[in-house]
Amino acid sequence: MPLIQISQTPGLTSEQKRAVIEAVTQAYAEAAGKNPDKVWVTITEVPGEQWGVGGVPLS
Repeated sequence: MPLIQISQTPGLTSEQKRAVIEAVTQAYAEAAGKNPDKVWVTITEVPGEQWGVGGVPLS
C-alpha cells in the first residue's frame, strides 16, 4: 500500500486539504496503475521557522 507524505507550511483550509488528498490519490493511482482505495496520503504542516531554504529560515 503506497504512502504519499506532503510537508508544507500551514495555511490550507480543510476543504483545500481534502481536494489535495483527492487529487494526489487519483494522480498516483492513474500513473502507477494502483487501486486508489489503497493509496494513503498524509499532510504535515510545518511552521515556516522550521523550514530553511538556501541556509535561511522561511520565517
